[in-house]
Amino acid sequence: MPAVLVLVVAVLPLAVPWLKIVLTVALAKGLAVLGVVVLLRAGQVSFGHAMFFAASAYSAAFLMRGFAGADLVVLLLAGMICSGMMGAIIGLFVVRYRYIFFGMLNLAFSMVLYALLEKMFHITGGSDGMVVGRPTYLGLELARTSFETALFYTSLGLAGAACWFVHRFLRSPLGEALSAIRTNETRLEYLGISARWILLIAYVLSAVLAGLGGSIIAVNQGVVTPDLGYWIRSGEFVFIAILGGSGHVLGAFAGALVYELVRFYAAAMAADVWQMILGFVLLGIILFASRGIVGLYRDLAAITPRPRSYREPVR
Repeated sequence: MPAVLVLVVAVLPLAVPWLKIVLTVALAKGLAVLGVVVLLRAGQVSFGHAMFFAASAYSAAFLMRGFAGADLVVLLLAGMICSGMMGAIIGLFVVRYRYIFFGMLNLAFSMVLYALLEKMFHITGGSDGMVVGRPTYLGLELARTSFETALFYTSLGLAGAACWFVHRFLRSPLGEALSAIRTNETRLEYLGISARWILLIAYVLSAVLAGLGGSIIAVNQGVVTPDLGYWIRSGEFVFIAILGGSGHVLGAFAGALVYELVRFYAAAMAADVWQMILGFVLLGIILFASRGIVGLYRDLAAITPRPRSYREPVR
């Protein structure tokens, strides 16, 4: 499935060029959702991860305002550093709590950031937001179409690298310790392992992933607004994680792609009732595929007859 999904996503913009904008948005959100998936491994749900998404997007906007013509690589690195530092500071408070308290504290911090972005009009532009100019790409000043293509394939490469890294992380001793926090945290503490530090490391990683997605969305849209950090955006990330299948890193991107494509086509074909169409589609997936898109794929693969050459030899 991973190879097929990457191939389809890589080829789609060649057949439908305008679709690369939608796919870039989906990949950016997928990176943020991947951060949510890391925390779900520990049984913790963050309802405020959009704050890292927004903070990174605004860092790109400020950099472009201060240093016109900054490079895309610089914006992405700055966004990751900004969100990572923010995640480390906020994480020191929130990792002390679990379950609903963990989720609500994240929501509270995200709403504080949203209020600051909304009210500090002279610095952030208020609800009008800030314009993000087109950065250079590895020192080259590209035309709009060429830059969008380069940004899409860069996002695809970063998504693949993030998938590989998170997959390895979740199977490392640190990742196994995250699972232990969900199943039996007390036993983990008896072994002399600090559950708070393990969760803090995962929290910072999830913030960096969300920040990477935020930088991409800022450059892709060319404008950032406080809505990027609103609680609805955080809920959207959690919803996509469940839609794709929270137990698999690929589910973050599968869910984001399905969500964005359904939303885009529903809005284009039925502008007045697209939210209802989106709701019915997502309701159907949740009711009939409780393990998400990845789980549905595995169920279908399990009942599909294999070719003769792959069957066990008849004795």
